[in-house]
Amino acid sequence: MSLHPLLAPLLPLAAALPVMTSQQAATPASEVDVVMVTNDNHDRMTVPVRIGTHGPYDFLIDTGSQNTVLSTDLAGKLALKSERKVKLIGMAGVSEVDTVILDEVVLGRRSFFSLLAPLLPETHIGAEGILGLDSLQGQRVQIDFRKGTMAVDDAKALGGNKGYDIVVTARRRSGQLIMADATIDGIKVNVVIDTGAEYSIGNRVLQKALAKRGRGGQMVLKSVTGQTIVADLGVASNLQIEQMNFGNVVIAYADAPPFKTLGLDAKPALFLGMRDMRALDRIAIDFSTRRIYFDLPRDAYRN
Repeated sequence: MSLHPLLAPLLPLAAALPVMTSQQAATPASEVDVVMVTNDNHDRMTVPVRIGTHGPYDFLIDTGSQNTVLSTDLAGKLALKSERKVKLIGMAGVSEVDTVILDEVVLGRRSFFSLLAPLLPETHIGAEGILGLDSLQGQRVQIDFRKGTMAVDDAKALGGNKGYDIVVTARRRSGQLIMADATIDGIKVNVVIDTGAEYSIGNRVLQKALAKRGRGGQMVLKSVTGQTIVADLGVASNLQIEQMNFGNVVIAYADAPPFKTLGLDAKPALFLGMRDMRALDRIAIDFSTRRIYFDLPRDAYRN
């Protein structure tokens, strides 16, 4: 039996500095769940999560992951009974893993019930678990990079559209929000926001379309499943989403299985990683309305 795809976080790549394309912030309402965000060793974001009455534990925030994941070490400490095995689709391949049922997952003051969670070694995850889309559907997730906080609530409680410079409507596929109105160095590209990846991952179709832009060698990417995949490195001058521009986008090109799973293997596609998103002041991902909100820094440029 198969599980919805898990888009695995990356190990760090060598970098070029991102350039951003202007500002303002709406303060979350007092009833909104706000949790402090910390960064792990790979510059990804973690939040405190409780399993029932236990915890808190450090979980990665991963909008590229279909499912909430638990480390095998934590499952052992909590004496959780193993359920059926499932096939897990990661960035580097497909693997068969055990699962457990999480009766309650608590983030701030919100609870999510009866989640089927794949088990992966903590040494591969780099945290005690991964908070995936099954814990976030129907909510708006707002990440404030300046304040180091993440807020989870409905759109109205989080101030609606106030304070955001750009709003993009995405299409939904397998729980993922895909932005189609984007170009990278003039090439039309589908973009998925992936907070679990440090750097951006492009498919081979995008690599071929950008072949004349040059290459920057190769590296091995390691998935949270422990599998590895060889990627070609490249740098794009400009990624444009609506009127917003990201410069010097480092891309790891790979035959990653999630592209095919999401139907993104036939046209240029990109999973946008945290390195580029950190150039923003804030980002809000509204899973209920399929909208993504961008708050740009004051010195940013726009078309």
